[in-house]
Amino acid sequence: MVKLNNVPRHVAIIPDGNRRWAKLKGKEGSFGHRKAISDKKLKELYICAKKNGVNVLSLWGFSTENWKRLSVEKKVLFEIFEEILLSIRDDPDFSIVRFVHFGRKDRLPDKVVKLLIELEEKTVSNTEFTFCLALDYGGKDEILRACSRLFKSAEEFSEEKFLLNLDTGIKGVSNVDLLIRTSGECRISGFMPIQSAYAEIFFEDKMFPDFGVSEFEKALLWFSGRKRRFGGN
Repeated sequence: MVKLNNVPRHVAIIPDGNRRWAKLKGKEGSFGHRKAISDKKLKELYICAKKNGVNVLSLWGFSTENWKRLSVEKKVLFEIFEEILLSIRDDPDFSIVRFVHFGRKDRLPDKVVKLLIELEEKTVSNTEFTFCLALDYGGKDEILRACSRLFKSAEEFSEEKFLLNLDTGIKGVSNVDLLIRTSGECRISGFMPIQSAYAEIFFEDKMFPDFGVSEFEKALLWFSGRKRRFGGN
């Protein structure tokens, strides 16, 4: 745990660099995914976030653009996600955590969807900490889905109602305060573009397989020293 002057309520992570990390080691991309996206890694980050006063931790696991990847890679990724969801479900350390899924469920494998629904329903009353996993999520897609809901409801369009129809609005999750992207890439690639409008963005050079508690706390310390401005005085 580090001493922080300001603590981000919601931290979101874009875990980039798995395939490049594996390639540097002469391995297949799936090796990087398994090293990076494991139940152990998620548990370590969750415990670190909670100890430091963070309320919400979000992780982007699979984007709407990731469907363009090779079938064998997608198969491995969904196997990993299934393993992670089973681990979260059965781990007593996650018993106080509210689990939330961002993104679409209509295109994901049935086993993954079943576990997502089970975890969301099982943990809906937990309020101490929220862990969000974005699967088949894209910012543009989320905006289109939110607009579609509004049009179907025939309600008068307003900013407030639009925000309530985003995935975060439906699930009651606050906007992002700190957005972390690994691997040195300096873009957000459409991850929560509305919710991250005033987020502090931390770009970590290490690829996600090498990103751990010490790097996470480094980002928290960086955030703690920021003077946040929201367009007003």
